[in-house]
Amino acid sequence: MSNEREPIDWSSLIRKEDWLVVWMAFIILILATAGLITGIPSVGSWSSNITDSLSVGDLPGMVVLGLGILVLTSLGVFLKKDDLPSYWKGYPVIFVMAVVSFVISKQSTIKYYGLSYVLWALLMGLIISNIIGLPDWLKGAIKTELYIKIGLVLLGAEILFPTIVQGGLVSVAQSLCAVIVTWYFAYWLARKVGLSQSFASIMASAVSICGVSAAIAAGGAIKGDKKEISFTISMVLLTSIVMLVAQPLIARSLNLPSAVAGAWIGGTIDTTGAVVAAGALYDDTAMTAAAIVKLAQNVLIGIAAFALAVYWSLRVDRVEGEKPSLMDIWFRFPKFIVGFVAASLVFSFILSPSLGAAAVSSTLGLTKSLRGWFFCLSFVGIGLETKFSELMKVGGTKAAGVYIAAQLVNIVLVYFLAWIFFGGIFFPVPL
Repeated sequence: MSNEREPIDWSSLIRKEDWLVVWMAFIILILATAGLITGIPSVGSWSSNITDSLSVGDLPGMVVLGLGILVLTSLGVFLKKDDLPSYWKGYPVIFVMAVVSFVISKQSTIKYYGLSYVLWALLMGLIISNIIGLPDWLKGAIKTELYIKIGLVLLGAEILFPTIVQGGLVSVAQSLCAVIVTWYFAYWLARKVGLSQSFASIMASAVSICGVSAAIAAGGAIKGDKKEISFTISMVLLTSIVMLVAQPLIARSLNLPSAVAGAWIGGTIDTTGAVVAAGALYDDTAMTAAAIVKLAQNVLIGIAAFALAVYWSLRVDRVEGEKPSLMDIWFRFPKFIVGFVAASLVFSFILSPSLGAAAVSSTLGLTKSLRGWFFCLSFVGIGLETKFSELMKVGGTKAAGVYIAAQLVNIVLVYFLAWIFFGGIFFPVPL
């Protein structure tokens, strides 16, 4: 067998989605840092009058936001040589569904319980795909991975290493212990019941690290089945709703110290919005601890994706008699993770010292809002692409049982780790 490698295809830098999302995300980061993006329209809170959330006067701003996202993403669609007119035809509907998701999530009672826009975006998409039926003219506008990957690169900019250190290395230590043990247990159990290696890896990454983002990153690293990723994301959202309500109540019944309760919540609930909401249901200190631990877990996304890419190249997809090279690993590695890490490093060690914390915080406020919109558009797409009948064929009750079992082990494990690292017994409480 010939060991000759194919020449590097430099056109992939402007043709492959994994690179395109990096450039598009950095366009946003550069524009925001340069002050050329001065504000992002937002949806207000409301109780009984929905116009308090989005009035007629807010519509021009929303239109500009929608058009801005359309112009940027159209560049990627064009360079990928996808059907651009088809994308334009369905995009307005996708964007309106995202707006509606935000409006619903801002209702006072719904907001109190942390039922974020992600859930409503997914539910609306699921209703259309499973009850009404997905029209053909809308299919071209579903760019799920494009949106989520841009959002993940923007997320990288929000992970500032000095902030993590200030919050305490104990949060990183707790996260490492929990992630390693839970990942291997979930993977072992999934393989034990007959799930594929890819499904086991995606599910283990989601339940141990940080849910949706980790599932997408792991799936990209191993070129996983989209249905396996969708199933895992559905389980993440369903269990997060239950845990959001249950864990603060359990923590209160056990009279846990605020820092311990927050560390327990942050290390187990798998969506950032639900983590913050659940912590807030306990108290402000718990909310801060929960956010710090979740931030520490987010750092591990890139590490996990890199490890999976290396393993898949060296073991799973290795051709007998052929030794994988560093280039083989590089070709498999999801490039949006490179953007994720690069954004974190640039904002942590270049922009923060040079521009100052206040300026960086202001910039990240803008990019964080935009990240939310990209995530929301992505979850609308996930819902539209998901049919329950097909999803159940992927793993059904067996896969659901694995996820729930792994999550229960994670809950018990992190409870004890939270006492060790945030209980003030062995280490000073970092709050």
